[in-house]
Amino acid sequence: MNPILYVILGYLAIISIISIIITVHDKIAAKLKNRRVPEKTLLLFGLFGGATAMFITMLIIRHKTKHAKFMIPLPIFAVIHIVAVILAFMYL
Repeated sequence: MNPILYVILGYLAIISIISIIITVHDKIAAKLKNRRVPEKTLLLFGLFGGATAMFITMLIIRHKTKHAKFMIPLPIFAVIHIVAVILAFMYL
């Protein structure tokens, strides 16, 4: 397998773990009425590769599932990322 694919998969794993952590942190902060993670930050982590993990986490912990601002773009980002990874495996 091409070494670039390992870098891509490693990046996606790291950004996904970070996305899960900040999503769970935001849920806990919301319950405790503490300082929240800005929505822009959550969306940027989704855009940069954490969308699939973030979307699944949000569904599991029932966080921001009523907000179209998250429930529309995150699945779109996730599909784009999945297609990009498939294309990378096909052509690299």
